[in-house]
Amino acid sequence: MSTDRRGFFKNIAAAATLAVLPATAAEAREKKVPPSDAVGMLYDTTLCIGCKACVVACKEANSMPADIDGYGQGLYDSPDSLNQYTKNIIQLYRDAGEESFVKKQCMHCIDPACVGACMLGALQKGKYGVVTYDVSKCVGCRYCETVCPFNVPKFQWAKVAPKIVKCEFCKERLAAGKEPACTEVCPRKAVIFGSYADLLDEAHRRLKNNPGRYVPKVYGEHELGGTQVLYLSHFEFEKLGFRFQQDESVPHLQQSVNHGVYKGFIGPVALYALLGAVMFRNRGNSEKES
Repeated sequence: MSTDRRGFFKNIAAAATLAVLPATAAEAREKKVPPSDAVGMLYDTTLCIGCKACVVACKEANSMPADIDGYGQGLYDSPDSLNQYTKNIIQLYRDAGEESFVKKQCMHCIDPACVGACMLGALQKGKYGVVTYDVSKCVGCRYCETVCPFNVPKFQWAKVAPKIVKCEFCKERLAAGKEPACTEVCPRKAVIFGSYADLLDEAHRRLKNNPGRYVPKVYGEHELGGTQVLYLSHFEFEKLGFRFQQDESVPHLQQSVNHGVYKGFIGPVALYALLGAVMFRNRGNSEKES
């Protein structure tokens, strides 16, 4: 192999090596923060009585059909989980004679995995920090279902023209100056609506004023980059179905890794160049042998 060709391969190898080095601190993806107008919900398990008034109100506000495939066994609307007919649900956790209700809906993450995964921008984090859905941009890839750590988005499998179903904080009601239907009807104020900053302050006030009543943590303050739906609980959050406890958001982890691998597509370019060099070498060898 000639000196020039040997040097060429060394340069290609160096470029490929640089392409897969981790991103530097300066190049790392910036941590997302709540927008200045962010709103949210605060749910307190110690106040919820499981009446499901919030579930009924959500159905009415969003014109959702009855779900008769859950606990009701075909007798009445009683979903047991989020699905294509249900954007908001109250679930029951029971263990060793103790029990707790827990409300589940879209968490409106500060750095949403679903938004990061959506190729055409059907899911967006917009006004008030609410994660909204635009069916006209959706191609039905269901990546949002796959990446959501809270298992929230649901696809309408039974529809001819299906769409994704998820809580959008009753965005039409917000536009009209109203609060979400679920928070408006809660008789015990187990779930309340307000500015994100005020709700976070209220959550910490309750923790401070009621030592021993709660697990000493506001779930959603830091987990997975933070969420605009916050929780207080007298049960460990893992037992209530909140599996993830790490602070780093899903998009932050994904894009930091991708940036380290691709570095602005230097990696693919280097790999293509390497393949071209191999082809060039093989062709040269073939010419010598002929």
